[in-house]
Amino acid sequence: MSRVAVMGAGSWGTAFALTLCDAGNEVTIWARRPELARTINLEHRNVDYFPAIELSPSLVAVTDPIEAMAAAEFVVLAVPSQSLRANLGEWAIPKDAVVVSLAKGIELGTGLRMSQVIEQTAEISNDRIAVVSGPNLAGEIAERRPSASVVASVSDRTADALQAICHTPTFRPYTNTDVVGCELGGATKNVIALAVGMAIGIGLGDNATASVITRGLAEITRLGVALGANPFTFSGLAGLGDLVATCSSPLSRNRTFGVELGKGRTVAEITASTRQVAEGVKSCASIQALAARSGVEMPIVEHVAAVIAGELSPRQMLTAMMSRSAKPERY
Repeated sequence: MSRVAVMGAGSWGTAFALTLCDAGNEVTIWARRPELARTINLEHRNVDYFPAIELSPSLVAVTDPIEAMAAAEFVVLAVPSQSLRANLGEWAIPKDAVVVSLAKGIELGTGLRMSQVIEQTAEISNDRIAVVSGPNLAGEIAERRPSASVVASVSDRTADALQAICHTPTFRPYTNTDVVGCELGGATKNVIALAVGMAIGIGLGDNATASVITRGLAEITRLGVALGANPFTFSGLAGLGDLVATCSSPLSRNRTFGVELGKGRTVAEITASTRQVAEGVKSCASIQALAARSGVEMPIVEHVAAVIAGELSPRQMLTAMMSRSAKPERY
């Protein structure tokens, strides 16, 4: 049994905390709002995200980050990617704790992956940092539906340790040392899911969505290889697996956001109507900038970023994509 702090009581943080409890760990979850912490402790439910799911009675919720991380051997960061740096600036990570990132995004302005933000801001060596990526639809994991995932670290020892504390009868983690590939796959698939959602919202068919998914995987792989990732990572759970789940499931917040865009709603309207964060909405611009700096062509990402910025409508995006010059499939 390990002492684990989960910093963030959103949908993914709560689902992963439940998995850690199922694996027999001592888990404390940090919630920003006192009323949510109180409900988790008294009713064993997260009424904001999973009102029908009973959480483990052993899960303890607190609102003080110092109390949450006291004596923690693992600190799991479950806050949105664009607020990670600000949160880390306020928190004191326990010495020698393994720090685990659940966020799937690229930081605006810097183009840094979340593990890089952790290393830079919290001054933690990269062998103490791990990431979780893969087909991680939080609702299904919270319902204990079978899922597989990837736990990645540059250190085999760290990856193995994380694997050991989150392996349950319904959650099967595989280790990987390709942190770059796992993080890029997790961040970029959100942008591809926005494009798939827009295609669905417009009313296009399965041929169109399959084409976007496949060409999206090609873009993810090109960027990953240019930045030093192992290309085989993108045919695994953190690549194709995550991409398929996020683009195919109505539980995916990025796909759902894209569907609403395709139906004609604005970014502001959709954002105001949900407490869930669609990471691709924020990360598309940073991924586009990262690709430009790396000399990688990513037309789907580029056009999604234009829609989010209000420069194109989803239908104009479709027209622009289909009218691009013809090319070989591999170039």
